[in-house]
Amino acid sequence: MTKKTLTFGLLILFVINTLHASEGMWLPILLKKYNIEEMQQKGFKLSAEDIYDINNASLKDAVVGFVRLSSPFHHFCSGEVISPEGLVLTNHHCGYGAIQSHSSIEHDYLTDGFWAMSKEEELANENIGVCFLRRMEDVTNEVLNKIPENATKEIRDSIINAQIEKIETEATDGNELSAKVKPFFSGNEYYLSVYEIFRDLRLVGAPPSAIGKFGGDTDNWMWPRHTGDFSMFRIYANKENKPADYSEENVPYKAKRFLEIAIDGVEKNDFTMVLGYPGTTEEYLPSFAVKLKTEVENPAKIKIRTKTLELMKSDMDADAEVRIKYAAKAAGIANGWKKWIGENKGLKRLDALTTKQELELEFTKWVNQSDDRKIEYGHVLANYEELYKKLEPHQLALNYIYETLFSTELLKFSRKLQALTDITKGANDEKNQETLNKLISNTKGFYKDYNLETDKKIFSALVTFYYTDIDKSLHPKSFQLIDKKFKGSIDAFVDYIYSKSMLPYPEKMQAFLEAYSYRKMKKFTNDPMVKLYYETINIYASSIYPPYKQYHSEINELHRIYVKGLLEFQKDKVLFPDANSTFRIAYGTIDDYEPRDGVSYFHQTYLSGIIEKDNPEIYDYRVPEKLKELFTNKDFGSYGTDKKTMPVCFTASNHTTGGNSGSPILNENGQLIGINFDRNWEGTMSDVMYDPDMCRNITLDIRYVLFIVDKFAGAKHLVDEMTLVNAKQKRQLP
Repeated sequence: MTKKTLTFGLLILFVINTLHASEGMWLPILLKKYNIEEMQQKGFKLSAEDIYDINNASLKDAVVGFVRLSSPFHHFCSGEVISPEGLVLTNHHCGYGAIQSHSSIEHDYLTDGFWAMSKEEELANENIGVCFLRRMEDVTNEVLNKIPENATKEIRDSIINAQIEKIETEATDGNELSAKVKPFFSGNEYYLSVYEIFRDLRLVGAPPSAIGKFGGDTDNWMWPRHTGDFSMFRIYANKENKPADYSEENVPYKAKRFLEIAIDGVEKNDFTMVLGYPGTTEEYLPSFAVKLKTEVENPAKIKIRTKTLELMKSDMDADAEVRIKYAAKAAGIANGWKKWIGENKGLKRLDALTTKQELELEFTKWVNQSDDRKIEYGHVLANYEELYKKLEPHQLALNYIYETLFSTELLKFSRKLQALTDITKGANDEKNQETLNKLISNTKGFYKDYNLETDKKIFSALVTFYYTDIDKSLHPKSFQLIDKKFKGSIDAFVDYIYSKSMLPYPEKMQAFLEAYSYRKMKKFTNDPMVKLYYETINIYASSIYPPYKQYHSEINELHRIYVKGLLEFQKDKVLFPDANSTFRIAYGTIDDYEPRDGVSYFHQTYLSGIIEKDNPEIYDYRVPEKLKELFTNKDFGSYGTDKKTMPVCFTASNHTTGGNSGSPILNENGQLIGINFDRNWEGTMSDVMYDPDMCRNITLDIRYVLFIVDKFAGAKHLVDEMTLVNAKQKRQLP
């Protein structure tokens, strides 16, 4: 080995055995064992029990996970309780769907904002709730202790599932709580989370999109940032302060704990902490997975979404009604698109593939030092390589069918309409009518946000991608018309589908549903768009998903063994489990960063930057006149800095990911200083590999939130609910 190679190998070994203080998403029940001493050295002034305590109110009781009630254990965002009456802060983009659902041309809350000036004006929302973590428990032994030695995967999985069901049932027996056991470290550990889920959540306030989405998709994932990305909700409960379905009889939730709000601002190197529900990270992927992600998956998805966004935004720019209808859809599509672009750039800059390969080389050397290790781990890397080669074409087909055909609006609508096939002769008439009424209601909601011309353009583009790039053996049967009937013309095929189908036309669909009976099922199933939906489902179920599932299952089992080996190999290093939509704590400091040669970014932005970006010709940069007036008059109230400047956003080194949107950013006293809403573009690879020099979470300064609520919206009654403090002077403010 040359001296240069030896030096590089030692450097890699040093890197993989050194955990940066800012890296990690830590479990609350393990803080006292692993983290609290370091947190206090970095400036934290509280104890581990102040964050997590099951016997007394703690900071965890002021943090919520936002959920779809139909999927209660997947937290799509986080939030924080900021008043005794259940007032909750989260991001504007987290509340975007709710805001959009209440918007129309007559009441354009996306453009104009919304503020409930009394509790009676707060707006109810379907299928959205919030959960509180009430306790967490390590149940690894209970889940795994009944597995016999040398058990097959099928037997192992069966025993694990049975044990998990038993644990969850016992945790919720005799109470109104919900429980979920999830695997950690790829199934080497298991933890139980017990939640209280509140089902009546009402929209209280949201700034206009010119503030809440300022900079739009152009600024998304970027720094410097000037986005007032917040919205406000209120939790309602029954008169016993327990979760309940929506009712006019419900009352504001009496919070077990709410956050004080510190308004004295932040300085570089200040301690910061994030609490919330990060979604998914993949820090322990092998090199073969990183190669697949960066060279196959991400490029394909980026290509497809680039075209979708181009078509969608063209129509949105040309028509205000289309803009409202497609605002949430475009935002959702663009979010992943831009993230994948940044992720690939970051992983390339870090040379992640080489770093992973060097780790695997060191792991192999360690394995080869013991015969027992050779037996347990010696096969892992070779099997990885073989399985990822087999997985690649099936992974690509899966990505394509999701990003193209399954992403078309009318095929997604067909999935909802599939319930029509449940209405059969001899079925309960009352149940049939209930199903039909629900479909009629859902149909009205669908067409509220549907534009035929826009959809048809996007449908044509997505069909073209799938038809051109995916092997014909995986094509829906209807695609044969492109070759046989339309001589290769996809446009002619699309015209045929849209002219013969009922689905693009709300009047036709409404009339069909209102007069529907089981006798009309054939007309429904013969609709060309519905036929295409069923054909696509069949292709997916018969030819795409099964091989993908098979190889992915084998890889997951291999990954369990690999991660077990990594935990042994790096036993002198405290590792954090990948994020999996469970409650976590991350901590770091307020910090600047230098993204490239000659460029240095300061950690704070101000309202002056918004004024500098003002451009009435570009929708995303139109600054509201009232905001400009407040800036000109320096009318910042007690929220500005020396009454001369108004802080807007700041960056810190906390390790965050999707799901942390809306998470509270707390200071050393556990007081709210901001709302997490993004990561910097140069740091989006942190889901796979964290870089302490480059990864920054982007936070909305709480002072800007208060300024907008009070001075811009005139909703000071909401600020009056909160407890504002000057952390340095330890006093409550008027």
